[in-house]
This record gives sequence, C-alpha cells and structure tokens, in this order.
Amino acid sequence: MRAGLLLVDLQHDFLRAEGLEPSAGEVVERAAALLRGCRARGVPVFHVHTTVAKGGRPMPHWERAGLGACVEGTEGSRAPPAVVPVPAERVFHKTFFSAFGVPALEDAIRAAGIDTILVAGVHLHGCIRATVLDAYQRGFAVLIAGDAVASHDPLHAAATRRWLAARAARFLPVDAILATLSGGASGATPETARGGGVQAAHDAWPLWRRAPASERAALLDRFASAIEADATALVARMARETGKPVRYGVSEIERAAALLRAAARHAGTVDRAPGPGGPRARRRPHGVVGLVTPWNSPVAIPLGKIGPALACGNTAVWKPAPAAAPIAARLAGLFAATGAPTGILEIVAGDAEVARSLMEDERVRAISLTGSAAAGAVAQEIAARRHVPLQAELGGNNAAIVWSDTDLDRAAARIAEGAFGQAGQRCTANRRVIVDGACADDFVARLTNATRSLAVGDPEDPATHVGPLVSADAAARVAGAIERARASSRAVIVPQDTAPPAPYLPPTIVLCDDPSAEIVQEETFGPVLVVQRAESFAHALRLLNGVRQGLVAALFSSSVDRRARFLEDAEAGVLKLDAATADAAVEAPFGGWKASGIGPPEHGDGDIEFYTRAQALYG
Repeated sequence: MRAGLLLVDLQHDFLRAEGLEPSAGEVVERAAALLRGCRARGVPVFHVHTTVAKGGRPMPHWERAGLGACVEGTEGSRAPPAVVPVPAERVFHKTFFSAFGVPALEDAIRAAGIDTILVAGVHLHGCIRATVLDAYQRGFAVLIAGDAVASHDPLHAAATRRWLAARAARFLPVDAILATLSGGASGATPETARGGGVQAAHDAWPLWRRAPASERAALLDRFASAIEADATALVARMARETGKPVRYGVSEIERAAALLRAAARHAGTVDRAPGPGGPRARRRPHGVVGLVTPWNSPVAIPLGKIGPALACGNTAVWKPAPAAAPIAARLAGLFAATGAPTGILEIVAGDAEVARSLMEDERVRAISLTGSAAAGAVAQEIAARRHVPLQAELGGNNAAIVWSDTDLDRAAARIAEGAFGQAGQRCTANRRVIVDGACADDFVARLTNATRSLAVGDPEDPATHVGPLVSADAAARVAGAIERARASSRAVIVPQDTAPPAPYLPPTIVLCDDPSAEIVQEETFGPVLVVQRAESFAHALRLLNGVRQGLVAALFSSSVDRRARFLEDAEAGVLKLDAATADAAVEAPFGGWKASGIGPPEHGDGDIEFYTRAQALYG
C-alpha cells in the first residue's frame, strides 16, 4: 500500500458551522493527530481548500443564500494552526464539492505513486462524499478517518457513512489508520461477531412471548437477587476495568437490582386482557430487541433495558461497550445461573461496527441505545430506514441555576459532587452552573473549596470520589477541550493542583461567559464544570436552554416565583429543585429533550410504551 493523506476543507468558515459534530476543536485535534502521524511516516500530504476569488462568484446555492464564505485571503478561508500546510505540502483550491474538481490534484497523487487515499475534513455529507466517490471512480482505495470527519447535518452524515462504507471506502479511527500504515491488522467482521446471537434470540422468542407474566417476573426477581449476591465482585470489577469508584459502584448495584424488580412488577401489564365491548386495545411485544450500552454504568444501564425487554415478552441481544465486556460476561453468567431459557438474552462483543451491524439486522425489531450524539444519529438513520422503533438516550450538557437567595454552601457542595464524582463520567453529571451575577464571585470561591474536599485517587478506595478516566485517550480528549477553552474563558481553576498521572485529570472549573464557546456548547464527559454568569433570571433561563441537549436541569433558589418559572420554562426531560443534576429515580421516566433523546423515555411508563406495540381489536 502506498498511501497519501487528503485533508479537505479544514477551514475556519466551515469549522464554525452551527451544530458541527464532532465539534470543531475535536475534529481538528484528530485530523492534526493523523497529519502528524503521516508526516512522521513520510506519507505525502495534500490540502484541499474551497476558495472563492475576491469579486468572484461562489457556488450558486451559496449565492442564493447570501453566504460569503472562504473568500480568498480572508481569515475564514484559512486552516487552523494545527493543520496548516508546511512548505513541502501542496494546497489545491477548489470551487465546488469534490477535491478532484482540481485536475492537478489527481496528477500529483499519481505522480507520487499513491494507490490508497486517506481522507479527513468536513463535511462528510458533502465535500467528503463527493471527493471519495471521485477517488473511487478513479480506481483509488479510500480509508476515511471516522473520528476526523465532521458534519453539521449528522443524520445526513450517518446515511452517507453507511452508503460509502458499502461501496467506496472503509471507515477507521485515526489510531487504526496509523496502525495500518505501520503494518497493523484489522480484526473480525461485524457479521461474524453478531450473527449467531441474533439467531438464537430469534429462535427463542416464540416460546418466551407465551411464557406467563408470573414466570417472566420470577426470573427477573431471581436475577436481581443474583446481582445483589455478587455485588462485591461486580463493584470491584467496575473499579478495576472502568475506573468507577466503589462508592458509586455500590449504588449502581442497588439501582440495577431495583430496576429489575420494577420491571418484574410491571410484567403483567402487557398481558392484561382487553375489557368488554369494542374496539378494544392491547399491547404486544416486538420480538428481538437490540440493546447497545456504554461503559460508564455497565450494570445499571443495560439491566434497565434488559429487565423491561424480557418482562414484556421480547428476547434481547445486548452489545456492551468494549471496556465493559468483561463485566457483561459476568452478568451473562449470573443470568444463566437463574435457570433462564436459552436464547432469551444473548451478548455480542465488539466495537461500533458490531453495534451498527446489530441494529441493521432484519431480525431485530426494536433498538434501545445509550451513547453519544453521533451514535444516536447512526441509530436514528437505521431505525427510520428499517421502520423499527428507537429509544435513544444521548447524554446531557446539564446545567444547574444557582440564585443568590439559596444556601450557597449547600449548592456548592452538591454541584461539586454532581460534577466531579466518578470523574464526571455520568450522563447526568453537572456540566454547567449558571450563577446569579450578584453572588457569582462568592459562589465560585465556595465551589472551589467544595471541590477541594473531594478525594481524588484509587477507585478501589471507598473514600474516593474522583477516579481515573476510562482510558488515556479519554483523558487526552478532555484535556484538549480544557486547553482549547483557555482562549475563550475568564479563568480556568484547578482547585487540586496534584493528581495521579493519566488517565487521571484533576477536577477543573472553567469560568466562561461566552455562550457560543465550545466548552459551553459541547459535553466534555469528564471532570470539567463550566460557570456562566447571569444578569437576570430570564438570562439564566436562556443560558440554561441555550445548548442542543436537554437531559437534566436543576435550580437552587428559595423563591416560589423562580421555581415556578424554572419548572415552566426549563427545556429538559428531568427537572430538579435544590439538587445536583446527577442521578435519577428508578420508577420515574428518564429521557432527554432536544438532542438528548429520541423516542419514549426509559423506565416508568416509557418501558411499556417502547418495549410493546399497540394493537386494536374489533368484534
């Protein structure tokens, strides 16, 4: 293989696009890592920029929209410093979508003897797609850096990714591409990884759907008891394998058992006979349900899906995150020991490609996923195309409002733990705190002191609040976000200036009043808390709602009027008073608004709504 790297449209005007996923900072960081790796290996690098000549005409759709972007010589037409070309690298200027619209590019690639093109840049659904198709037409193999391409139209990008992967290119993360350049190998195919599990669940469903509700409930009760009996081992595994402090592991086991028992209590709901008269209505299970779960709550999140899926008469195929695979295997052993029928719960191991393949399987009749916004877009595109129900919990950029009429010490203590406990690796963690400007400086001082009181250290120590991040890559990603935030923030405060080496990161407080800043708009999923000052309560509500996500929101205030306004205007699926955003009750619906969720919420009434479908009976 003779590879060449093609960086497409990594320019400020494109990177400023609203709703870009991944964020501009993150995609530039990953593209820069790929660029450095290619330079170190002597891989030829080609930069392609969209350029509109001064006084010239842009693309017609830009002209119709009055869009003046990437004009020659302007700051917006330039590349960020991390991906600026060096003198030995050529830059090609295009006017339309495809990089191959510049004939000299193909000449340069062929002159270098290149047969495989590596691609990174923006936008995946537009210029990247056009470039890849033209490269494919010209006979080049194409590898797309999946974590170094971005789009402001994520659903379109998900469809593009699927379409290109089936025809013209392979998608690999930057690290895998660099490993390939160094002679690394790629691994088992998704089809091999998941095929048998889906078939077993498919074969088991006809009998399981007819099992009495009492039998399904009894199985879940036995499973809950088995989880509780194995709590010590499970908590220790979570600490060792995902870095979850044992204090949070213990509460997770309690929550997981409670979720199973709640599902058992509701098992009979689906089997209730319709009343007399007509038309009548009843609920029926879907069949095989595909479940995709993350590593950060490797017991409670999956069991919160498995319990209601089985209680309602479905069978389930579960794809855990790779970091949680050993814990998933232990849970599978505990489940089998309950005497569960063969095939009603199958586990398949693998990466995002395995998850995608599971969701694509025609035998899977509903999909429940907890993951990133990007994963949600992939699932949404698949579910819409296949016409199957989707339930997706996609994280939260959660905020708490703190007003001057509250107990500031109590608010600071609760928010510090909610933000930094488990190193901020909770979808409900406090990401932002919006503070009444009249008490902002005072509150930050109290918040800093409260943060200092949190123990950072060994996750197996019961005293620890803040353990490591799940991996060195995760720590580097969050550290990069903090570093980029320095330019747009009033201050970056690190209350504890010592911490163990990576993958640990010390709790970090970022004071940033720019509502458009990346550190405000993007969920870091690490020990980072952003403080925003509010000029009025109306301003505080605008800041609260001024992000794409809407999972949890909280208010600390003693004012009856402010509480009423918050409960009326906050745009989130879970609202809390005088509490941090972290954590949620077992029986209450749990689901986000806006970009935080798709489909019915988890738990409570949402379980029956999602894991069954309505059927009307006449006559």
